[in-house]
Amino acid sequence: MKELLFLTPVFKYRIWGNDKLKTYYPMIKENNIGESWVISAHENGPSTILNGTFKGQNLNDIYKTHPELFDNIKAESFPLLVKMIDAHDRLSVQVHPDDDMASQFNSYGKTECWYILDADEDAEIIYGHTAHSKEEFRNLLESGKYDELLIRQPIKKGDFFFIPAGMVHAIGKGILILEIQQSSDITYRLYDYERLEKDGKKRDLHLDLGLEATKFPSLTVYNEISSIVENDNQLITLIEYRYFNVYKWNLKNQFKISNEPFTLLTFINGFGSINGYPYKKGDGIIVPSTIKEIEINPDSFTEVVAAKLPSLNK
Repeated sequence: MKELLFLTPVFKYRIWGNDKLKTYYPMIKENNIGESWVISAHENGPSTILNGTFKGQNLNDIYKTHPELFDNIKAESFPLLVKMIDAHDRLSVQVHPDDDMASQFNSYGKTECWYILDADEDAEIIYGHTAHSKEEFRNLLESGKYDELLIRQPIKKGDFFFIPAGMVHAIGKGILILEIQQSSDITYRLYDYERLEKDGKKRDLHLDLGLEATKFPSLTVYNEISSIVENDNQLITLIEYRYFNVYKWNLKNQFKISNEPFTLLTFINGFGSINGYPYKKGDGIIVPSTIKEIEINPDSFTEVVAAKLPSLNK
């Protein structure tokens, strides 16, 4: 089969949600849509195929019934999830479990990475902590000494951050990100700014599980971003890691690249054609392994983020 898989996004209400996702998805009518699951086979929000042979079927079912489209990889469930996250307000301070801890819930762990699509001038994230033990972390948190405990990182549009499982983190207000992650929906909230849900109740915290998931001392991330220019196109390697390889392509002219084993594409700007299909801003597309080459012909300057599995995960 030589068809691309175009996918419907799945929209999620969030108490901290904003309205910037409407610039990518004009069909959004509700307020406080905080997340668009652009490419998802997760049971909490699977994408639906928009075109071709599998039109109307969800990605989770296609993954199980047509493994040849995904290079017959051995993973029991689709391994990656791509989201856009739009934060008007701060997200909770949180942490995600690694594979070992998450396995008790029959889930992947949740290692993720963020490409910053937009950010207010004073935007910041929480990126790590200062505690050396669970006891110190709990004491600082319960004493309200958040400035001593949490490491704040100023950010700007175009920044990239890697967040391995076990790293305490939070998206700040006024930030729009593209997130590529393991396909997991396990989040442990450590602190939520005392805010209330619509029903007037505070959201649940998961301090015991969160501290079990947290790494001590805080993880230190070293990630080298590299870039080359070919045919006046900028090709950026954001990260190559055990769970995912992520690239950003800034395209002015025709671009061709091999497709191994299969590729998840999110178009964040521009329009044109890909393998003969028209694309536009906001599109989420899977290029299945039955297609051996990706060819993009931009009609306007195009920015696309590509995610692949490394060969060791095949």
